[in-house]
Amino acid sequence: MLNYQPAPLDLAFQALADPTRRLMVERLSQGPASVSELAQPLDMTLSAVVQHLAVLEASGLVRSQKVGRVRTCRIEPQVLHSAERWISERRASWERRLDRLGAFLVETDPTTRPRSK
Repeated sequence: MLNYQPAPLDLAFQALADPTRRLMVERLSQGPASVSELAQPLDMTLSAVVQHLAVLEASGLVRSQKVGRVRTCRIEPQVLHSAERWISERRASWERRLDRLGAFLVETDPTTRPRSK
């Protein structure tokens, strides 16, 4: 049996795969919010919101702190920066490949070659 430990980036992408959690991350990107504030626009129980937050916290995307009876959540930008960097590296690689393909197609296209007399 394999003993697979997901990398932090894997956990971040898994957490962001859910639209509800993406909404929460979007809201938290504007500033810290209590669990109740995060739950307000969502059509789900507070218990379900807490479960979504647990996934976000396990991924490292969100941190929370309880003061008294209020749990306040905030975004952890470093994990988002890591995901952004990974995507940017893939994009740059594909852009280079597509540029090379475009140059090859121009080079091999008979309509763009100079005609000989």
